Formats: sequence, C-alpha cells, structure tokens
Amino acid sequence: MMSEESPVEKIMLTDKPRSVPILYSFRRCPYAMRARMGLYYGGHCVELREVDLAAIPQSLRALVPDSPRVPVLQLSDGRVLDESWDILLWAVSSHDPECWLGEGGADVQAAERWIEMNDFSFKSDLDHYKYAARYPEYPAEHYRSEGEVFLQDIETQLGITRFLLGERPSVADIGVFPFVRQFAHVDPAWFAQTPYPLLRAWLAGLLASPLFNAVMHKHPVWQPGQRPLIVGAAADT
Repeated sequence: MMSEESPVEKIMLTDKPRSVPILYSFRRCPYAMRARMGLYYGGHCVELREVDLAAIPQSLRALVPDSPRVPVLQLSDGRVLDESWDILLWAVSSHDPECWLGEGGADVQAAERWIEMNDFSFKSDLDHYKYAARYPEYPAEHYRSEGEVFLQDIETQLGITRFLLGERPSVADIGVFPFVRQFAHVDPAWFAQTPYPLLRAWLAGLLASPLFNAVMHKHPVWQPGQRPLIVGAAADT
C-alpha cells in the first residue's frame, strides 16, 4: 500500500550551487506528474524548473533540441533523461520502499505493457477527445468511446486485483493514472456516471494520496538567473 503518512513537499531556495538533478516540468502535464511522483517517492531532491510550454527556455532546448518538451531530467553527471518513463524507472530503481518495481524488478515488463497501451493508443484517443474541435471528422463522443476501450481494460483488471499488477500500487499505476485523470476531467459529469466503479475508486484513491498531492503544489515559471528551487521529500527547509 502507498504510505498514508502525509508527505510535505519541502522547498529550499538557495544561492549556492547544489549537486542535484535539474527537472524541467509543467505542473499539469501527465507525463511530468509521472516523473515527479517517481522522484519524490524515490527520495530524490531536484532543482525544479517549471516551464511555460508556450515559451520553452533555451536551456531546455539545448538539452533536447530535436523535440523540446517536459519532463526532462538533467542528472548531476550531465546525462539527460527525456522520457518520463525512463525518469520514473531511474528514480524508483535507486530507492523502492514499497516495491513498486516488484521483487528484483519483476514487475517492470508487465508494467511496460500497460505503459505502451497508455502512451500510444490511449493518449491519442485522449488528445482527440480533449481537443475534439481540432479533429472535426468525428464528434467528441466518438473519440471518447475509443478511449473507453482502455478504461474497460483497467476496470476488468481491477476486478481481479486491487491495482494494475496486484494488491499494491506499482509503477504501472503511477504511469497510467495521470492520463486517466485527464480523460476524466474532460467531462466530469459523464465520468461520474460511467459503468467503471472500480476504475473510479482506483483513480480517486490515487488522486487523494499524500504522494500525489505533495508533487502538485504550484510554483512560478522558472526564469534564468533565479535562485534554484530545490524540492523533494528529502529537501532541507
């Protein structure tokens, strides 16, 4: 089970350089949520740089010039992780107190099957549903019904196990639920009456978790030259 002890996001503004990774993030991005939860859970401090997606900073463009986006994690040794799933696995691999990866990483392969379905077919359905005006070939309800295939897959699995890979949360749940959250928020009234009670309860539980709420604090957009904003479960106050 995810710990019920309420974590508090600890923040430090400092003028001194810190040998911590730099995370470029956008608060509402589901990929960034996935990464931030992994980093917090894994006990990592990072320098958080909140990005305005309409004005990508040059320092981020320099790290991923072909496709500047969030999240991007620049490690202390200079390596760059520009995929949220890689950031999540990196963060959890070093510290996994609640066995999100399974014993010896046994659950990673099964989790990746859920992530593949989520990040490709479901994410496409989500975008078409959320931004249906951009895709006038079909009404929003058509795209919603396409996305419901994945929701039904989750509902079916939750009828077997409490979470996607068993009786405890795993990287699969953390990797998928921010996207289901976004899907649900397109039309909350519709979602509230869907025939997916197990999925709704699963989503509500994860959204109410102290871990999720600890990484959803609002921060101003990062500006070059400002004092580093160090955040994380282990940050000094």
